[in-house]
Amino acid sequence: MRRTLCGAALVLILTSALCGCAIYNTYEKCGVRGCSGDEKITADVVAQFRQRLDLEPNTITVQTMDHVVYLHGLVSSSMEIYTAESIARKEPGVTEVVNAVVAQPR
Repeated sequence: MRRTLCGAALVLILTSALCGCAIYNTYEKCGVRGCSGDEKITADVVAQFRQRLDLEPNTITVQTMDHVVYLHGLVSSSMEIYTAESIARKEPGVTEVVNAVVAQPR
């Protein structure tokens, strides 16, 4: 159990560092408000997550920067990780998905 928590913490820390680099690059390219369409992509992905009964509500955070969707959070199964990534990839305008969701069985 402790090893799983340490692994999850490490993934979240590394993802946060990578996300910081992405924020800077997006700011350089698109300015303070971000790239056109990013807010809509985020809202659409979140709306799709809410419609799925097989995803736990409010456990996955979605951010979009320069049409790249970043997924963070803890879920109870690897199937939820796959489902979340699959939903995000299908959203129009998404060029890439960075999936940092971690499964932690309860």
